[in-house]
Amino acid sequence: MKWNLRYLIALWIGLGVVLLVNQFGPRNVATADAAKNSSKPVPCSAPEYRQFDFWAGDWDAFDRDGPATPVARDHVDRILEACVLREEYQGTDGHKGQSFSIYDATRKVWQQTWVTNRGELLVIEGKFEQGKMVLSGEDRAKAALVRGEWKPEQGNVRETAVISKDGGKTWEPWFDLIFRPNKGNRDDDEKTVAGLDTQYQAAVKENDAATMSVILADDYALVTGSGKTYSKADLLDEARSGRMHYERQEDTGQTVRVWGDTAVITAKLWEKGTDNGKPFDYWVWFSDTYVRTPAGWRYVFGQSSLPLATGR
Repeated sequence: MKWNLRYLIALWIGLGVVLLVNQFGPRNVATADAAKNSSKPVPCSAPEYRQFDFWAGDWDAFDRDGPATPVARDHVDRILEACVLREEYQGTDGHKGQSFSIYDATRKVWQQTWVTNRGELLVIEGKFEQGKMVLSGEDRAKAALVRGEWKPEQGNVRETAVISKDGGKTWEPWFDLIFRPNKGNRDDDEKTVAGLDTQYQAAVKENDAATMSVILADDYALVTGSGKTYSKADLLDEARSGRMHYERQEDTGQTVRVWGDTAVITAKLWEKGTDNGKPFDYWVWFSDTYVRTPAGWRYVFGQSSLPLATGR
């Protein structure tokens, strides 16, 4: 093959550019990304977005003045980076529905859209006031105005609704439900807590403060083997700063033990990455304590060992 001088010079310059990019590019990109992540606001982190969180959970629904048997199973969880509350309702009579609730910061109101397997659509909106969520709107299928209220009651949630067919002059009861936590069985609880802890470790790896905030209890505490303690606010601030970059954040030998409304996870965790550019690579034993709350399982306490001398 014949090579001309112009081609060799171009090839030499191209290789030089590649070497320079490989040597300096990733470091500069990582630094820029870290700076960008540290200043990037976390979506839906304002307190108003948490006003309806008391409804999140796995519930059995009962008519307040009816028999002591559930009329529905109702699961409410946070989706889309905890910006939306999604409800999945399954009535014992075959009635199924889903609702999506979100805080509209532009108008400072909550809005909920409800759809069912019977072709029903209801859009209501309102505000959280005096300890309860109050949403109202027009049910066009019934040619009536409706108003619903949700409020926490001793670990449960009560939802009441009234209806008016004369434009709001008079109101009459529509329904009155009590949502009580579904206890489930031990195997289900073990799977739920194990999955939640795996989700939390993945959120830590990605510096996903929004997901971490949902899983961590407000009074969360972490105690390390060196004696340092961290609060929920400490961990969220660290995630938002972007100073930690994880190559590995995963555990092995996970064991879950459940006692009623308390669950403890033990496992060996591998953490590898950089902290402000300084590399780290170690293994620790840890134990995580979760507690069942009206809003679902929450991570309330963590404890880790000193780095292990032998790793795996």
